[in-house]
Amino acid sequence: MNAENFGSSERLVTAAYVRQGAQGRRAHELRLRALLEQGKCPEDGWDESTIELFLHELAIMDSNNFLGNCGVGEREGRVVSGLVARRHYRLIHGIGRSGDISAVQPKAAGSSLLNKLTNSVVLDIIKLAGVRTVTNCFVVPMATGMSLTLCFLTLRHKRPKAKYIIWPRIDQKSCFKSMITAGFEPVVIENVLEGHELRTDIEAVEAKIKALGAESILCVHSTTSCFAPRVPDRLEELAVICANYDIPHIVNNAYGVQSSKCMHLIQQGARVGRIDAFVQSLDKNFMVPVGGAIIAGFNESFIQEISKMYPGRASASPSLDVLITLLSLGTSGYKQLLKERKEMFSYLSSELKKLADSHNERLLETPHNPISLAMSLKNLDENNDAAVTQLGSMLFTRQVSGARVVPCGSVQTVNNYTFKGFMSHANDYPCAYLNAASAIGIKKQDVDVFLKRLDKCLKTFGKEATKEKSVNEISNSNTGTEQLED
Repeated sequence: MNAENFGSSERLVTAAYVRQGAQGRRAHELRLRALLEQGKCPEDGWDESTIELFLHELAIMDSNNFLGNCGVGEREGRVVSGLVARRHYRLIHGIGRSGDISAVQPKAAGSSLLNKLTNSVVLDIIKLAGVRTVTNCFVVPMATGMSLTLCFLTLRHKRPKAKYIIWPRIDQKSCFKSMITAGFEPVVIENVLEGHELRTDIEAVEAKIKALGAESILCVHSTTSCFAPRVPDRLEELAVICANYDIPHIVNNAYGVQSSKCMHLIQQGARVGRIDAFVQSLDKNFMVPVGGAIIAGFNESFIQEISKMYPGRASASPSLDVLITLLSLGTSGYKQLLKERKEMFSYLSSELKKLADSHNERLLETPHNPISLAMSLKNLDENNDAAVTQLGSMLFTRQVSGARVVPCGSVQTVNNYTFKGFMSHANDYPCAYLNAASAIGIKKQDVDVFLKRLDKCLKTFGKEATKEKSVNEISNSNTGTEQLED
């Protein structure tokens, strides 16, 4: 409805009522105007009617929704199922063009606008979360692993002689396979044990760079968010090394946006040294469906190079999901979620420590990890070799998801690379343990139910151990009696 249509409406409905309706629509339009002019996430979240109005306005700008459109090409935004069309708000053309995922599509002005606005709003949120000097980012419809691969492939053209990637060890398959898929050889740097924490071996990183030669190294591939007892890499020191040896630095910041500590490490690393790009997951940081990531950096032209490396058009679904989510939350809503996550981390830490103490275990001291916690399973492992993995199965069947149990000495081969002590980020971590994380969106009820079910499972093992001990004592007693009789 524009001014002319509202004017025509006054012939049918009392003019005062029409003007009131026009003022109501004007309130929606002012929100849209602010978003288009500023390109920032609104402070207060939008209601669903405003968001749906906005998406409808975008959709009718795409050629497949033109009333008189006649399409004779191979890609005309045809969708046979009405349900599928409604699921995507009739934004069918996707984002980008064949040569650049960030390019504007002539046939899809609305989808192109959606893409530009999403990248702008996400950039605003990254700055809000702590990386204030970031200059550019874009949403890519691939999860974190493949997004890292895209970064490595972009660097290939800048460093044609490179064949190695320096990688402080983190036992997570997708980040390891991202290097293999890009055609490079990972050089695994084992972590060093400091107290209970596994930390970056800076001396080993620099020694390996000197041994291999800087020209033969594509980049250093570091990590922020991770499972305890591993903690975020020493990003500042790594960034300084990369600057000194003129080696690119790519950071896997998978679920680090929700952590002010992880974002501060990236900001400081870029300030004192070199960070070329950092990659984060959409689903883990913004609670949207799996399938998208954000590639961000401090050099605008390099981030543009990465976007141009993406072959072909791309799905708009991840961009649409995160834009809807951030418009719904607003900056105030997202900041509240970050605040609640921190509070739940403190609560989970204190309550898990109490539970560990009650079972003669301990909460491992990992102060440098702001998201993940680890509780030892030393007694469980000593009593029964299979008990640790059995505990994981028991928790899963009791509908506890996300908790992971890590036994000692497991060996796994990933793409012909054998990792000893896989899942523990070290060859010989001193004890088996259980992980739990306080990630964005977690509620107090989640923590309470998890602790109750974990306590019950551990008590079950305690009863079995006591029963087995009693049987052994009776057996030993009978054996001693028989020997006396003989």
